[in-house]
Amino acid sequence: MARSKTKIQEPPITPTVPSPPTKKELAAQKRKAASDRSAFIAAAAQAIGIGAVLGGIGFAVGGDKAGLGGFVATVILLLSSQYPRQAIWAFLMFLPISGTVTYSVGGGSPLFQLAKDAFYIPALFGFYKYCQRERVPFLLPKKFLPWVYALLGYCVLVIAAVNATQASAPGEKPILLGLLGLKVFMGYIPLITCAYYLIRSKKEFLFLTRSHVIFAIVCCALCFIQYSMLQSGRCEGTRNLVGADLFKANLDARCFVGGSLAFSPQVNMIRLPGTFVSPWHWAWFMISNAFFTFATAFSDPSPLWRIMGLGGMASVFVCAVISGQRIALILVPIITVILLVLTGQLTNLKRFIPIAIGLAILLGGAMTMYPDVVQERWDSTVSRWNASPPTEFIAAQAAHTADRTTLLGGGLGRATNSARTFGKTTLIETWFPKILYEVGWPGLILFLLMVTALTVLTFKAYRSVRDRNFRSFGACFWVFILIISYQTYWYPLDTDPVAIYYWFFAGVLLRLPEIDKRESLEADILAQQAEQNSKKKRGKKKGKAKTRKRR
Repeated sequence: MARSKTKIQEPPITPTVPSPPTKKELAAQKRKAASDRSAFIAAAAQAIGIGAVLGGIGFAVGGDKAGLGGFVATVILLLSSQYPRQAIWAFLMFLPISGTVTYSVGGGSPLFQLAKDAFYIPALFGFYKYCQRERVPFLLPKKFLPWVYALLGYCVLVIAAVNATQASAPGEKPILLGLLGLKVFMGYIPLITCAYYLIRSKKEFLFLTRSHVIFAIVCCALCFIQYSMLQSGRCEGTRNLVGADLFKANLDARCFVGGSLAFSPQVNMIRLPGTFVSPWHWAWFMISNAFFTFATAFSDPSPLWRIMGLGGMASVFVCAVISGQRIALILVPIITVILLVLTGQLTNLKRFIPIAIGLAILLGGAMTMYPDVVQERWDSTVSRWNASPPTEFIAAQAAHTADRTTLLGGGLGRATNSARTFGKTTLIETWFPKILYEVGWPGLILFLLMVTALTVLTFKAYRSVRDRNFRSFGACFWVFILIISYQTYWYPLDTDPVAIYYWFFAGVLLRLPEIDKRESLEADILAQQAEQNSKKKRGKKKGKAKTRKRR
């Protein structure tokens, strides 16, 4: 198939195969490394000094939480602005444990809830400066931008025409509500740019995919410890509450990691948050990692990392059962089957059969160890499905919202839970009706056109990749983008971690053809060098043979 024509202009790739460094080059590398370390230590010391001053002021004004939050935020902001690439890596690493940090360290402080943006926003400005310096486009891909600008312009119109004209109840700030709603709705789209310029080589790409497998395994292990502590009674959970409180996730019941949870085994009610702030966020972390661990298990060139990917898949499966999240219990197996079909792994028997056997052994062992848990979760899921089928739930939400919405909607942020600080919000539990409620039919149509454009562009990008492993990775990421683009059950694009992963991995997918091209050119150079060396060796052998004959 022909390569995609939607290429992004960037400095040309000139791959070279490095020769062994000379003594002077090694000395220069050591001097540069020492200089970089000194610069970082100086920057860190300066950031800590400024952070200590501002943290002290915060402590004097707002107490220990404000002081600690101010100190941490200042240090992160200053360092992230100077080291944007490292800040994005830290952003991705912090995301899975953000809920645990928020409540274990920050005590639920609003500053800690925004901690991840202290990495993201300064890093985004850093990449903007890089694009200006290198004279490359900041917002990309070009064919995607018209839809982004159209939706952004329309959202600004909604803020001006709806939010700004709403009567302010005591304590409400409708314009700030709209701006925060806009940030939640579109604020992470520039992660496409960050990912595109962050991932420059095969080494960095594999570091990204492998690190997410590690995140999945570690977070699932922490969730299993959380479950064990609740089961053993070391954490009470919600088992000692009464009435409706037995069925509600409660922050006071938090255990070991993460935030609010529900654990009332006497009424078969379990909702674990894992390392995130709530069970809902944790469910979508597991769903996301069903894609990422599958990609590594089937696509990584290293057999060791394929085994790690298998371990990640098994961890996600087990946690989907013990966490009590029905949507994860349903979607994780379905996603695995969809990926097997759409990525063609069913026909790749050399990889499919060993992984299928290994996964069957691991899951079979887990089911044997905890048969009651598996049966309880399955019965709970079936009874919930029968009581309120998702299709009927979505249809009811859509009909209810359509009857209440106006042409321009009710205002940005009015159905965004995280914006409730600035005004009254309405809980709408499905994604497309939520958009319809906030920005009306024109906004919903523009959003669908935007994600459709992104889905098409990422499809063309991954289909243009020739390397088998890269193409398999690309297929997994594209199916993730496809499903998230059009799913409407709840609102994962409004919350962590999907609101991050969706845009970031879209940027990674757009970068894949360039990485593939670079690796192909480097392979060609290696082949040419090997052929030249072979010819030289043959020439030397012929010369020696002629010399012997003369003698």
